[in-house]
Amino acid sequence: MTMEVNCPEIVAQVTAAFEAYERALVENDVATMNMLFWDAPETVRYGIAEIQHGGEAIRRWRETCAPVPPSRRLHRTVVTTFGLDCATVSTGFTSDATPLAGRQMQTWARLGAPGDAFGGWTIVAAHVSLIEPV
Repeated sequence: MTMEVNCPEIVAQVTAAFEAYERALVENDVATMNMLFWDAPETVRYGIAEIQHGGEAIRRWRETCAPVPPSRRLHRTVVTTFGLDCATVSTGFTSDATPLAGRQMQTWARLGAPGDAFGGWTIVAAHVSLIEPV
């Protein structure tokens, strides 16, 4: 079996879902951020100073966390798709709030129908960290 990597149509769908998540993140649109994370016990989010296991834990954390700075800027975002239903999105980010450089990785899966919000794409795992700029 051969799996197509980076089918343009799928890359466009995941990119659109990722951009919607980024808008929600900067605008502190908690409802959209929650909608884009898989609501399941298997969902994992490793944050800068916290860890959440499960959709419920992610929602509880998101309701109390500080919003990201509006000065957030993305760098070198890479969307890679595997077949029709799996993708990763990796990006760097900076903001005026810290001299550190951020890194963010997300695993996306199409778990809903193509007609669902964001084409059925949802984040099933995420990792965010800060490092000294390189």
